[in-house]
Amino acid sequence: MSDPGLRDFLSVSKAIADESRMRILALLERQPLCVCQITEVLDLAPSTISKHLTILKNARLIETHKEGRWIYCRIAKPAKGHPAADARKWAGSCLGRSPRLAGDRRRLQAISRMPLKALFNRLCKRRAL
Repeated sequence: MSDPGLRDFLSVSKAIADESRMRILALLERQPLCVCQITEVLDLAPSTISKHLTILKNARLIETHKEGRWIYCRIAKPAKGHPAADARKWAGSCLGRSPRLAGDRRRLQAISRMPLKALFNRLCKRRAL
């Protein structure tokens, strides 16, 4: 596609058109999170979370960075005029009182108290079953 503005718009539109990706964005609005924390809150397979994160990253909605063995995600600061900023504002205003997202935030509070190593081991054990 030769029109970058249209490409960016479509990329962001597709990224936010999924419940799991919107749940991830809602969690990240409050704080950066480790991928294992996101995986635990959403209770999805790590490969599924990875796919969702890639789509969000390609749409420039999130950024990732690695610290040791942990990969952290945070909300990206889009370039001026990029549709990601407006999309996040719009989604936030529409979903601010969502019971599902409120439940995710409560679950994250409990998960945030766990050391990352313990959380990672718990996820590994669950995958082995």
